[in-house]
Amino acid sequence: MTLTSGRFIGHEYDRMIVRFSMHDGAKEIPCAIATSAMDYLERGPQVRPEQREAQFIRLRDRIEASTAIKYRATEFEGTPPGIVLRGIDFRP
Repeated sequence: MTLTSGRFIGHEYDRMIVRFSMHDGAKEIPCAIATSAMDYLERGPQVRPEQREAQFIRLRDRIEASTAIKYRATEFEGTPPGIVLRGIDFRP
């Protein structure tokens, strides 16, 4: 089944990640992206914590496309199992 957009959950400053979800049918898949990966995608200066949601929305298509690739490859991490994106996932 194809993954579809879920919800923005929030920025966790202490872990330097943005949490979000995607859906595989009715199943919600927990996901996260490192804030350094989002900064890498924008190739600009690091944004302030209160700007992370807007940054995620700007980059959402690219983030979700990479999430779908890792999901199809069953590259799950953590408990509960989810998808975690890092800068290396966006490098050629």
